[in-house]
Formats: sequence, structure tokens, C-alpha cells
Amino acid sequence: MTVPPDHPVTEGFTYAASGVDIDAGERAVALMKGAVEATNRPEVVGGLGGFAGLFALDVAKYRRPLLASSTDGVGTKIALARQLDRHGTVGIDLVAMCVDDLVACGAEPLFLQDYVACGTVVPERIAAIVTGIAEGCRLAGASLVGGETAEHGDLMGPDDYDLAATAVGVVEADAVLGPERVREGDVVVAMASSGFHSNGYSLVRRVVAEAGLDLHATPAGLDRELGTELLEPTRIYALDCLALVGELGVEGVHAFAHITGGGLAGNAARVVPDGLEAVLDRSTWALPAAVQLLESHGVPRTESERAFNCGVGMVAAVAPEVADRAVDLLTGRGVPAWVAGTVQTGPGGSARLVSAYR
Repeated sequence: MTVPPDHPVTEGFTYAASGVDIDAGERAVALMKGAVEATNRPEVVGGLGGFAGLFALDVAKYRRPLLASSTDGVGTKIALARQLDRHGTVGIDLVAMCVDDLVACGAEPLFLQDYVACGTVVPERIAAIVTGIAEGCRLAGASLVGGETAEHGDLMGPDDYDLAATAVGVVEADAVLGPERVREGDVVVAMASSGFHSNGYSLVRRVVAEAGLDLHATPAGLDRELGTELLEPTRIYALDCLALVGELGVEGVHAFAHITGGGLAGNAARVVPDGLEAVLDRSTWALPAAVQLLESHGVPRTESERAFNCGVGMVAAVAPEVADRAVDLLTGRGVPAWVAGTVQTGPGGSARLVSAYR
């Protein structure tokens, strides 16, 4: 082929020189391989390296199985992880955002696939992130069957990265939980959050920056550095919620609501049917100290309750006769839980908070 004179040949064109280091990617895979394989359930077929993850669903185990799926990311909490150069727990957040949505309909998480986009593949950093994802899968009882690490030097800065994942679960068709099962008189059981989880971080980071808060200092009211508090990984409730259903059945457990963006009232309302409302009593728990800290620097209470979970990461609507058993079972599994309210006649499909925090 004749090369036009205004297009001179450049020697040494390589993919690495263009911003994609295949060797670094392969080193990252080698570093994470053990953690990923440790998540394998018996249904996983094959291992890392294939073009697709294979999972042998035991259809004989179910009468009428429905597959459930959820896709999510971590959001701007990643910017905080980058700022502190701590990358080992955001993978847990990623898994939690997906599997705790799955279990809201009663589905058991089966497997997850992740997507890591970055400006530059730093094998140790990618391995730390994916090891966190694997730990999240272990906590959820799910397999990490595959994923993708993509290096986008032309789109992202060298230290930039973002995470996304899709989780797949299964639930019996006649055991799907949701607003169709919720009825007047149901008791709302709250499950404590582990922190801000993975929502509201654009607001959190703005307050930290504009108030000049030191991420390496321990503010009054907290018992650890602010950065450590803010990076606390999201609690994964999936196995605890499934244990609750396993013990009490769908006659006892009617719905779960995962408290994410939109806050407690906004998400609880999603599982309340027309003609009913969930009334949640703030006096049954204390507003977390970290939320109080942000409020002391100008975040209005109304905004806190829309942007943050305010101490409650999951709620269950249960039959009143099993409410105490539900609280005892969750607490026994290490999830602080309490009766936080009831479902009453009211504006259709709504939830509201009453009283003042304890």
C-alpha cells in the first residue's frame, strides 16, 4: 500500500503506548483469581477466562422459578476511596447495591458479574477492588462468575475508575414479596445500617470540602477517623432477609424495602399498596452521629432524610404476630433490628416519619 506523503509512517505504534496495557490487565487477573474462585457455588461451571460465565441452575429444585436481576454501581463514594487511596471495600458496596435490591422481592442471589472501567490499570488497585467484590459475593452467598476490566485512558484520568455490576437471583413465583402482600396492621421492622452505605456521597463530599473537615481526624461524636467512617462498606442483608423468610414464610414476611437513594420514607413507600401508608416512628432509634455532624455544618433535616438512610438500611413489613420473632432472629444473626412502625389506612402507597429521633 502506498502511504500518502502527508501521512508519514510512525514507528513503534503499540496498544500500551495508546493507553491500554494488556500485560497489566493480565497481572491484575492473576492477582484477583484466587479471591474470585473462592466465591464459586457448586452450580458454577468452568472458571475465569471464558467468554461467558456459566451457571447450572438446578431447575428440579424449584416448582416455578423466576429469575430476578439488578444492576447498580457505587456512585461518588468512589471519589472518596480515591482521595483516601483505600480501594478494598468499595467492591462490597457494589455487591450490596445489587443483591440487597434482589432480596427485596425475596430472591436468593445466585451470581454476579462486574464491570471495572479505569484510566490506567494498576494491577494491585484493580485486585484490591475485585477482592472486595469477591468478599461482597461471599457475604451474599453469590458467585462472582465473571466480569470485565476496561482501560480507557482517552476517557478517564490515570487514577479514575468506576464500577458497575449485575446480579441475578431466583425466587419461586408464589413466594415473590412486595406490596401485593402488605396489609393494614403489618409491623415495620427496621434493620440498622452500617453507615451511609452508598448513597448521598455527592452531598457528603461537598459538605466535607466546603466545611474543611479533615478526613484523617476524629470529630466529636465519632469514635474513629471521619474518612474511615465514610468508607464503611454497605451492610449486606441478603442472607439475613432470606433466613427471615425461611423461618417465618411468606405468610409472615410480606415485603422488604432496601433504603437507598430517596431515603427511608421514599423507599418504604415503594412496598406500600394503595389505601395504606407506613408510619415510621423516629423515636425508636437514634440519628447516627455522622449524619448529625453533617447537619451541624448546614445540611437541613429534610435533606438528610431524603439523601441518607439515617440509620436504617432495610425494612421488612411483617405480620404483627411474628414481629417479635423477626426482631429476635435478625438480632441473633448480628443485624440490629427493632419495631419501627406500622402499616395503617392512609394516603395510597405512602410512608411518613413521625416523632423525633431518640
